[in-house]
Amino acid sequence: QVQLVESGGGLVQPGGSLRLACVATGNTFSIYSTSWYRQAPGKQRELVASITSGVNITYLDSVKGRFTISRDNAKNTVYLDMNSLEPEDTAVYYCNAASFDSPDDYWGQGTQVTVSS
Repeated sequence: QVQLVESGGGLVQPGGSLRLACVATGNTFSIYSTSWYRQAPGKQRELVASITSGVNITYLDSVKGRFTISRDNAKNTVYLDMNSLEPEDTAVYYCNAASFDSPDDYWGQGTQVTVSS
């Protein structure tokens, strides 16, 4: 089993920055991919960024050049650095982990990011 806890959300003005963190506990050695998803009101959940244990990284096209995903293995933490935030980035951001010990992904509880002046 893996548990995920997100932090770092909040209210920020357009053009501002936030850093989200996702801390994994439990059977962390089984995790082979960690991702950030987001879901805005009335919209489907979408993949924002993903990083694998082999450090392969992918981004949603609309966040390329603005968001950076990174990992600190010693802290079992994955970060999402978000810069040049836009109102369209407003959503609940969820951490997701895929692991070898479960056919189903693990999810965190989500953290709210609101970009507004």
